[in-house]
Order: sequence, then C-alpha cells, then structure tokens
Amino acid sequence: MIPLFFTLENRLPLMVIPDTQAHLDGPTILTYTYSVFLDIGHTDPMLSRSKESTLDPEKNKDPDYYGYITFEKPCQLFTYTADGQRELNTEEVNELIGHLSDVRDNPASWKFLI
Repeated sequence: MIPLFFTLENRLPLMVIPDTQAHLDGPTILTYTYSVFLDIGHTDPMLSRSKESTLDPEKNKDPDYYGYITFEKPCQLFTYTADGQRELNTEEVNELIGHLSDVRDNPASWKFLI
C-alpha cells in the first residue's frame, strides 16, 4: 500500500502504512490497520517497501516502529496498540486519528497522496 506522511503539531514526522482486511465469518467487518513509523526517510515512499514486510502479528523490532492504529467498520472503533520500541502519547494518537479520519472521509484527496 502507498504510505501516508504526516507531521504532528509537535513536529514529529510519521510514516503510516495502511492495510485492509475483510472478515466474512459472520457479519461483514472491514478492519483497516495503520502501522506507524518514525519518518526518517523524509517522505520517501521507497523506504516504506522495507517496512511493509514487517507487518505481521509478531512483535515488531524495527527501532522506528510506534505500533498500529486499527479502525473497524461498521462499528467505527479506533484502537491504538503500542507494540514497538517507541510509543505515541494520547495527544499524538488523537491527532493522528484526526489526520487518518480526514484522509478516509475525503477520497478525492487520495490522488494527491500517490
């Protein structure tokens, strides 16, 4: 997937790699997972290719990894899991969820992210 790049108000540069899964056993639920990394590549999409291979259920050992945010639909519930060596604080998580919601709610802006 194409990475998203955000800089939080505290100047923390983040690279977010989206992933989507459909759960069809029972009610259909779509789960969107956003893996969060420190953006050390200065918005370089090629850097994300090395990060994509780290998206697995094992604890991620990448020193730039902050964990992941999960958004489940239809319930529209966000959860943040800090399972990396770094951790976002509550304000950073809320701000990042706001950025992700803006992207999700405005598909017309997606063409500018590619």
